[in-house]
Amino acid sequence: MTQVYKFIRFSNKFVKQHYYNQCSNIVTKLNFSSKNNPAIILGIETSCDDTGMAIVDSNGKILGEALNSQLHVHLPEGGIDPAVARDLHLQNIESVYQECLKSANIDINNVDAIAITLEPGLPLSLVVGKNFSLKLSSKYNKPIIPVHHMQAHALTARLNEKVNFPFLVLLMSGGHCSIVLAQSVNQFKLLGETIDATPGQCFDKVARRLKLINIFEYSNISGGKAIELAAMKADNPDQFHFPTPLVHFRNCNFSFSCLTSSSTYHIDKEEDKYNIILDEIIPGVNNLCAGLIMATIKHICTRLERAMQFVENEKLIPENNKILIISGGVASNNLIAKALDILCLERGFKLIRTPPNLCTDNGVMIAWNGIEKYMANIEIIRNRDEINKLDIKGKSLIGEDWCDIVKSKNIERYRFKIKFNNLLS
Repeated sequence: MTQVYKFIRFSNKFVKQHYYNQCSNIVTKLNFSSKNNPAIILGIETSCDDTGMAIVDSNGKILGEALNSQLHVHLPEGGIDPAVARDLHLQNIESVYQECLKSANIDINNVDAIAITLEPGLPLSLVVGKNFSLKLSSKYNKPIIPVHHMQAHALTARLNEKVNFPFLVLLMSGGHCSIVLAQSVNQFKLLGETIDATPGQCFDKVARRLKLINIFEYSNISGGKAIELAAMKADNPDQFHFPTPLVHFRNCNFSFSCLTSSSTYHIDKEEDKYNIILDEIIPGVNNLCAGLIMATIKHICTRLERAMQFVENEKLIPENNKILIISGGVASNNLIAKALDILCLERGFKLIRTPPNLCTDNGVMIAWNGIEKYMANIEIIRNRDEINKLDIKGKSLIGEDWCDIVKSKNIERYRFKIKFNNLLS
């Protein structure tokens, strides 16, 4: 153990971090269960509108999973009603639990611990998962592993790929848009975040304003997916002009509200021009979707490239481990993923995309985060009094806020050039 903790003697903070990561890897290996007798974790996810559960083992095998989506309920209403989401969680959580156990073909007594999302998310939804997990923990005497929803998204790719710390993460969803430096299982540095809306919110609002739900092929899918599919049919992706947000701010933060406003402006103008009424769709709908996605790509890539430059300048990532992981619901957008792959090639990074089926909220990512913590022997709550004191947080940062540190470096603007047709190949 003397060699394991040699890093304490080093004064340089970056060298310290490097050795901390090495120690974390050593400790993880020492605590890892054997392949013949792996640890088994039940993950429970109710942070928003999906009731998800999964059982995953420390070999990375998904033993079973179940998910109840509320999309069909909220989509016609144009947004998530927290009270309705809570009621649907309460209505479905027991059946999702039973389906998950049946899928895994194991008994709850074979589970080593229960991982549960406690932050961030809709409070009314989070509390349903918390109460259910605490009830199971009490009945079957199981430890609880608290999970930060966004940290779980950030590490999900490690379920299928060998990714060593530290690495960059881009999280994009309907609730978040952040650039993060992941240094260990529970150590993260926030380099940039949205100051208003998220890309998922922008896409959903524009899809509603475009009335894409009235087009049959888009009637049962999310607004973001509808925007992507419509964009792929564009014949003139440059028809509509969109500004690139925050171009004069030398930080890694995001803003998507102006893209929503620009979209609304174009739609209003087109509806007046063509006398569009009621459920009719503007003629240039596909081109507008393509223009919106291109503006989103330019904005994301500009901010992300600055983060890449920052971690390189500060030597926060080894040259042989320049990795970018993308996750969250918007990471399932193939056009955005393609653009990010091109950016990574230019910058010498390797892009690792969380599997699309695990990009959206699910129980697997929570169970896997539980596995990561269980194997590292951190944040495992076994004391009954401590378990009963666990509570939810509607809002919480993914880690230490370094946004001002990035801003202070005054890294110049990067102009990412790409044509829409390059994303279709």
